[in-house]
Amino acid sequence: MASLGPFGGPLGSRIARLRRARAGSRLDQTLYFFSIYVVPVLIAASTIVVLLLLPREYESAGSGTLPFRALDDKTSALTPAAALEALKKAPTVSHFSTRLSETPIWFTLNAPVASTRVSTLIEFPSRHAQTLECWTAPALQPLGQASRYGVSGQMRTVKAGFAVSLRIPAAPTPMLCRGTFSGPAQLTVQAWDAGQLRNSALDFQESSGLIAGGLLTLAVFVFVTAMINREWTYVIFAMWLVGNLRLCANAMGWDAEWLDRVIPPADLPLLRKVTFAAYYLLTGALFSQLFRRELRVVGCRWLLRVAQNVGLVLLALSIPLSYAHFIPALWVLGGFGIGVLIFLLARLLWKARSRTVMWYAASLAVVLLATFSEVLGAAFGVRQLAAGVSPVLAALTSSMMAAFAIAEQMRAEREHRRQAQIELRNTYEVTPIGLFTLDSRGRFVRANPALRAMLGMQKSDYGLRHWNDYFEPGAWGSLQALSLKGRESEIEIGGSEARGTAERRYLLKAISSNDWIEGSLQDVTERSKAIERLRFLAEHDPLTGSLNRRGLEKAIVAQSENAALWALAYIDLDRFKLINDLFGHRAGDEVLKQVADRVLARFHGNFSFGRMGGDEFVCVMNDTPIDEAAGICTRLLAELNETPYQVGSRAFQVKASIGLVECSHGVRVQDALSHADRACREAKESRQHGLVVYRKGAAAFEQRAAELRLVESFGRNRLPTGLFLVMQPIMSLTSPTESLNFEVLLRMRGADGKVVSPDKIIAAAEESGNIAALDMWVVSTTLDWIETNLASLPKTRFICVNLNGGSLNDERFTEEVFALFMQYRPILRYLCLEITESVALHDLGNTQRFINRVHDLGAKIALDDFGAGYTSFRYLKSLSADALKIDGEFVRSMCSHPADVAIVEALVALAHNLGMRSVAEWVEDLDTLKALHEIGVDYVQGYVVARPQDCSAILTADSAASFIADPAVASFIESLPEPRETIGAES
Repeated sequence: MASLGPFGGPLGSRIARLRRARAGSRLDQTLYFFSIYVVPVLIAASTIVVLLLLPREYESAGSGTLPFRALDDKTSALTPAAALEALKKAPTVSHFSTRLSETPIWFTLNAPVASTRVSTLIEFPSRHAQTLECWTAPALQPLGQASRYGVSGQMRTVKAGFAVSLRIPAAPTPMLCRGTFSGPAQLTVQAWDAGQLRNSALDFQESSGLIAGGLLTLAVFVFVTAMINREWTYVIFAMWLVGNLRLCANAMGWDAEWLDRVIPPADLPLLRKVTFAAYYLLTGALFSQLFRRELRVVGCRWLLRVAQNVGLVLLALSIPLSYAHFIPALWVLGGFGIGVLIFLLARLLWKARSRTVMWYAASLAVVLLATFSEVLGAAFGVRQLAAGVSPVLAALTSSMMAAFAIAEQMRAEREHRRQAQIELRNTYEVTPIGLFTLDSRGRFVRANPALRAMLGMQKSDYGLRHWNDYFEPGAWGSLQALSLKGRESEIEIGGSEARGTAERRYLLKAISSNDWIEGSLQDVTERSKAIERLRFLAEHDPLTGSLNRRGLEKAIVAQSENAALWALAYIDLDRFKLINDLFGHRAGDEVLKQVADRVLARFHGNFSFGRMGGDEFVCVMNDTPIDEAAGICTRLLAELNETPYQVGSRAFQVKASIGLVECSHGVRVQDALSHADRACREAKESRQHGLVVYRKGAAAFEQRAAELRLVESFGRNRLPTGLFLVMQPIMSLTSPTESLNFEVLLRMRGADGKVVSPDKIIAAAEESGNIAALDMWVVSTTLDWIETNLASLPKTRFICVNLNGGSLNDERFTEEVFALFMQYRPILRYLCLEITESVALHDLGNTQRFINRVHDLGAKIALDDFGAGYTSFRYLKSLSADALKIDGEFVRSMCSHPADVAIVEALVALAHNLGMRSVAEWVEDLDTLKALHEIGVDYVQGYVVARPQDCSAILTADSAASFIADPAVASFIESLPEPRETIGAES
């Protein structure tokens, strides 16, 4: 076999391929350099050489501008002969401005002999000329007529205006012409020979074709590019280029054509007006879009908004106004808009100084100099300004400069996006949150360093490792479902047992994008553990580890919904507070933990057990008949009560009481706990066995159910029906037959017709949170009753009304009640508000302020149940009350207990020394009445005088003493002297 040589076989083939690849690469680089650098430079250089050195195709030697005489026929009544005569006095000029006049213009001139071989043509190069008619002078031989609709005779249409052919004259020819114009026309007359004018016309057509083709091509290219890329700013730029083309066409005089089609002359004025207004709006819109970011920096955006609104006004005026009237409006409003743009461009150049602003400023300068030069020249009569710059050059230059501005803006935006991409990539790399991208099969496409460190992944694993390789089973399905929900959704997933991360927890967010899934991953293991701990603490007691009140309530709800019959045990430790007080809370806490351990040891695991708070525990005994539950609780009591609790070197003996209730399906949590608590309190009071059992249907259940129904009748912001008032007389011991004072008491008639006791009404109102509303009803009803029946109460000096403590400390109630007092101020002198001693001393400052406001309005204050508290004498001096109502417990038993007599006597003396009146409650027999009279009590209230009366009975009574039914009591009252009453005096 022949040798392959040193470069034969596979190695030689590989080297050959490398050489061909390198050769191909060098060729590509050469062609790239040639196309990017060499060819553009050659084209630019050759273009400059051609423009500078080579002659134009349609070169003309130029024309001669002729002097002429002109006048404006304001009356439109001159004949050719009369006009010729009048023109003899007109000055000779080289140009004549019509000043927007649309009346006939007469002018005369001498047409020279341009050439002895070809015809002489006299051109009237005005695009604003509408009609032209010429004669020879002085013979007035017609030469022809011309208009935008056609020509006749020796007239013809040339470029933007008209021309008269004089064939080959032998001598200069005098001429008389009459023309009409629209817009800011500048009349000039030029003489040509036929050949030169033809070249000039061809040059004119070539220029118009160049500008039209160039700008339209550029506009179409920009528009298509903008639509494909959805860049709406460049759509505006494309339309602006078309507007620039039309303005250039107007300046050159060929705007009567569009895409080689002739526009009807009648439509030209409207088209021109709309073109000017639309170009104004497009310029403002393009400016606003190009420099939207820069304008936020330099400010004055409101000024641009004003200029844009001016453009809308200009567009609206273009429809109704004639061309002659529209042009002045264009000068004024357009000038304002241009001034605004110049001002903003100056601010942009000063502050932003970007190349985009510079190019756009140059483009706008060219537009202002060229496109509007004729308008401004006509407005101010400056001929040099009107014909200073080539429209073709100006249009192309301004469009190219605007294109440069757009290109610069594109470059700046591309650079901005590139910087944003770099920042995003850097952020992607350094963010501490794991970021990833997966393909449609669940394999990793990329991941940031944080995710790779979190999962122990390498870059080489891209495309190989699946999502399920790192997470719990089913993680891929969970991720797919999450990616379809939206950006705000998130889930928590676990790690993989195979990778030893099963205990880890991850927070996952993901979205679906272009068949890929992109998302973020955070390791939230510690947070999850903390949340689980918080969830545990939310339903468990941190001391004993058992359920807390919330956990117990959830257990009761679950049991009530699922079980037909079950039991609830309420456990309370007796005199547990002594352990805390004598030996500290550590000892008490240890006892509580041991109690919980004993209960849990006695109850099997299916029971829900927890601590309600303090030394109270509850056990939900699932699916347990009441008899079986009672047996368990009996054994539990023995376990709790008989065995001491060892805490350090001390042993504590603790007794417990249990209330056990039988519960059924659907029982409410608050009802079950209330019944069990009631049974437990009964067990504590009985002290027999320490256990009280309530079976289904027991009287205690019915009683509590009635209480709960009463509470429910006090709904949210409403009071129950059936409320009414009764009044109990308060008799004066100094003038019993000359006064009729009483206390207003609350009653309620239930649905069964029975009267509910006031204690239950008050308790239900307090439990429902509507005690303030109830007190407001009592006060307002009482005041309304007093106002209605005041004439029937001549002997009444005060009417007592009780206020609950919850109402007195309710700021909303106090404001509402004082507003009510202002409505009834004339009768407030009869009102005496009773405040219990304990409530008054709860917030002494608030109470004193309340009393002062009541006194300022003329009402009175009485301290109710005085003597029942512990600190009355210490704080009494701070309360400026009008009366003390002595607690009835002292009064009722004073005849059988001499100590009570001494207490009552001391309280009466204290009241008198402080300038207050004394009122004894619960006076029920004659002996007590006599004792109170001897002590010196001012008023008495109780059954010895009268029970609570209907309101109508008060109105028919003569005095409080008239209610006494006992003859002995009546005889005693009659024996008393009748001095004048003082507590209710108007003073």
